[in-house]
Amino acid sequence: MSLLDGLEVGQVVSERSFPLTRDSLVRYAGASGDFNPIHYRDDVAAAVGLPGVLAHGMLTMGFAVQPVVDWLDARGWVSDYQVRFTRPVVVDPQLGAVVTVAATVGAVDDAGARIDLTATVGEQTVLGKAQVRVTPLS
Repeated sequence: MSLLDGLEVGQVVSERSFPLTRDSLVRYAGASGDFNPIHYRDDVAAAVGLPGVLAHGMLTMGFAVQPVVDWLDARGWVSDYQVRFTRPVVVDPQLGAVVTVAATVGAVDDAGARIDLTATVGEQTVLGKAQVRVTPLS
């Protein structure tokens, strides 16, 4: 079955939630090499005017595309991925945060499809114009 078979604009192809803790941020900092203290120290975040410790933007971006990668399985590949960071993800020291992602078909053509992502924390959207171009394997 081809990746494009049965795809329709407006169809939700995947939804998923990703819980984040302060431990998650420290692990990501170690993996990415991004040890900016706004990602793990409340005092530094407050000193620069932030509402709290923030998740790394690239971590949020990675979470957002993962449901599409899982949905693709071995039927295609991500040929383009772009987002705009519209709101930071604040990670509470006790409660953490949960990033929820919905992946919806935005367009389909002979070469593939555009999947539009909605990434939210609570009721607030954290990524704008998040779009993934998927291309079927030939």
